[in-house]
Amino acid sequence: MNLIDGNAISAEIKAEIAAEVAKLIDDGKPAPHIATLIVGEDGASMTYVNSIQKKSKEVGITVSVYQLPAGVSEKEVLEVIDFVNSDEEIDGFILQLPLPKHLNQEKVISRINPDKDIDCFTEINNGKLMLDRNTLLPATPYGTIELLKRSGIETEGKKCVIVGRSNIVGKPLALLLLQQNKQGNATVIVCHSKTENLQSVCAEADILLVAIGKAEMITEEYVKKGAVVIDIGIHRLDDPDSPKGYRICGDVKFDEVAPKASFITPVPGGVGPMTMSCLLLNTMKAYGKCRNVEM
Repeated sequence: MNLIDGNAISAEIKAEIAAEVAKLIDDGKPAPHIATLIVGEDGASMTYVNSIQKKSKEVGITVSVYQLPAGVSEKEVLEVIDFVNSDEEIDGFILQLPLPKHLNQEKVISRINPDKDIDCFTEINNGKLMLDRNTLLPATPYGTIELLKRSGIETEGKKCVIVGRSNIVGKPLALLLLQQNKQGNATVIVCHSKTENLQSVCAEADILLVAIGKAEMITEEYVKKGAVVIDIGIHRLDDPDSPKGYRICGDVKFDEVAPKASFITPVPGGVGPMTMSCLLLNTMKAYGKCRNVEM
């Protein structure tokens, strides 16, 4: 069994980005710039925004945070987005979800300039992904593909089973694995809560990618001997035996599955760190688009 170290691969990507940003600055060009918009004071959202600021600073990318009160009007939110869209000094935009219920989330997302949409929320970027055109990519699926590529795991001709069909992970990941390139060309099966004989379907996978959102659901019976297992879930479970009173786990029961797998991602330290790194990769792509710079 080989452990796929997402922390190490993420650090490798960030080092590449830092070198690229340093070169831009040495050439007299401005550093890439991300704007994030958060509505309200949700603790998890604030933690995520703080993480974006920290990781961006580490590679030399500038971050501006726009925080609006929870009761803000839709008109005011759209005005901020319009400002970011028109600001030539801002390359990437992150809208922190979920929004308060009185705001029309679909309408707000549709207002984002697709060229700055580094989270790949807009219909235009999702449509380009569907059509296999060059676009910004959803960060977690993008990170998953980078993990496979940088670990030397081939997808071409392989049977890839994805457990989970969310718009954020499952569906875009399937599209990336189907693309006609070296990181795609897979035979893809997408499973979900209504899939019959789920266990036997998963057990046929050469590469099993799990984003079902149920803690430790995937046990050894779901996994073929020698399969690659990518665990995209993350959960916090109460654990009185832990010094913290809880433990972090994924959708895969790691201790059971790891002995059967040829490669497996841990949780934490697998796909998770890759999401942020791929947001930064998207920022570099957006910088090239917005400023007509060869990247």
